[in-house]
Amino acid sequence: MSALHYRIRPADLAGHYFDVTLTIAEPATDGQVVWLPVWIPGSYLIREFARNITDIAARAGGKPVTLSKLDKHRWQAAPAAGPLVIEYRVYAFDLSVRGAWLDDTRGFFNGTSVFLAAAGHEGLPCEVEIVAPKGNAGWRVATTLPAVKLKDGGFGRYRARNYDELIDHPVELGTFDDDSFKACGVPHEIVIAGRHRTDFKRLKKDLKKICEAQIRLFGEPAPFDRYLFMTVATGDGYGGLEHRASTALITARNDLPLAHETDRKTGYIQYLGLCSHEYFHSWNVKRIKPAAYAPYPLDREAYTRLLWAFEGITSYYDDLMLRRAGIITPQQYLDLLAQTLTGVERTPGRQRQTLADASLDAWVKYYRQDENSPNALVSYYTKGALAALCLDLTIRQKTGGEKSLDDVMRALWQRFGKDFDRDGRGVGEDEWERVAGEVAGVDLAAFFEMAIRSTADLPVAELLAGFGVDVQRRVPLGGGDKGGWHDGKLVPGVSIGARIGADAAGVKLTQVFEGGAAHAAGLSAGDVLIAIDGIRLGSLDGVLAGYQHGSRLHVHAFRRDELIERTLQLKPAAADTWGLKLRDDAANTLCAGWILD
Repeated sequence: MSALHYRIRPADLAGHYFDVTLTIAEPATDGQVVWLPVWIPGSYLIREFARNITDIAARAGGKPVTLSKLDKHRWQAAPAAGPLVIEYRVYAFDLSVRGAWLDDTRGFFNGTSVFLAAAGHEGLPCEVEIVAPKGNAGWRVATTLPAVKLKDGGFGRYRARNYDELIDHPVELGTFDDDSFKACGVPHEIVIAGRHRTDFKRLKKDLKKICEAQIRLFGEPAPFDRYLFMTVATGDGYGGLEHRASTALITARNDLPLAHETDRKTGYIQYLGLCSHEYFHSWNVKRIKPAAYAPYPLDREAYTRLLWAFEGITSYYDDLMLRRAGIITPQQYLDLLAQTLTGVERTPGRQRQTLADASLDAWVKYYRQDENSPNALVSYYTKGALAALCLDLTIRQKTGGEKSLDDVMRALWQRFGKDFDRDGRGVGEDEWERVAGEVAGVDLAAFFEMAIRSTADLPVAELLAGFGVDVQRRVPLGGGDKGGWHDGKLVPGVSIGARIGADAAGVKLTQVFEGGAAHAAGLSAGDVLIAIDGIRLGSLDGVLAGYQHGSRLHVHAFRRDELIERTLQLKPAAADTWGLKLRDDAANTLCAGWILD
């Protein structure tokens, strides 16, 4: 038996409980401490996974051992001769990619949610026995944990070199569908749980192209022996989390490809972009990582100002790799880029928070967003992606196309990522920029000061002009306009300066922008507009189309259960919607080495 042995069993499917046993062969002589992580790598929020442990007890030599709770996530056993056995029950009802889930249709868990660590033994080898639930014939296991000895369906014994590896291989359980393909000779598997009608043939073909494009970007061989895409299909879910040889994804089932579809629908392209994003993390974050994450301090926050480089650059490459793989056309790529530009433009917080500060504040701001977040913060994902775009175009422009961000990423891989499993060296806070300037062979100091440590708007339009791309800045065509080129006549619109959502009583203000019409009128997020100028409110877009900017509207609204009246003076709609289009001469510019074949 290994120094640490885990046994996990889906025990109560209706109650959503896993039963877990941890056996420690040689516990600490002064009383073994065990602990559960408070966050999961890749998602920068303290999530307090230990709150889901409902029962816990210890024994040794067949006798009970006193177990004392030290704080929110640690327990200490009384001194006892080994082996020490700790048995506990974990509640699992988090339908996301970050926690654990169990019901009578499927199970899923990340190790950070279910596997206690033995203090002082985190570097020792582990063995995990995954036990099938009683009475659920047909359930199987999907994971990239290295197998030791398996039974039918993949239940049985697995191993990990240490605790860090143990928690980096999520596990899917149930009656999922699966298929496989090879990318650059490496086996890749696809698992889809939940109800769906996925065309696996198309999905395999598209994922193969994306994976091979990324492997070749960094250079063969891939940093894993096999890779697993795990997806749960739901009504309207979306999200992903990276791991060293797999990714856990959640998507709307209607976004998955169907056999009768001839074109790639918008939702499917979005899903492929998500797959591309998490796959790129296999290099950028899982192996090229900030020094603050080497190793992960799983009992507390890990602060870095580099998330823009790890999440933002990955967000830049996710759609760019769809283009390079031939999944989307150059114009489709520009349309996606225009949507990102539009989203950032419509976030007033971009003028208040720098990308460096957004990275540092992820723990308290980005993952804890509220109704005021658009006014207070900027996303290191979206603005980070635009900073990566500008950095790539700047390097290409200054070097005449001889160098690009690709070269920087390859250099980071060679220096920090390729041998990370051996030397564990992360990228220092100042090293990323130094490497970028060194590889590009140009002075990038002024660029980084502007893009990362100031709130100045990025020079996207100026840079794109040199790559054969025309830029359009226009007013939105309605509440659902997310960006894109528009050839028709543009009619000046009006704005109330708020984001809205549906409500049974009327139109709910979900977020109110500082300086906008709703803010000036004294309206707040959460207010539900029910009437304008004495007429019951239906479609807000339809009503506003009948007014010009400067018009004063008499508004009735509910704030909680109290009726309020306000006067709202409409303002002109801002030209915050971007459109991008290739010029006819684009092939004669540096665009030929960027998004043109």
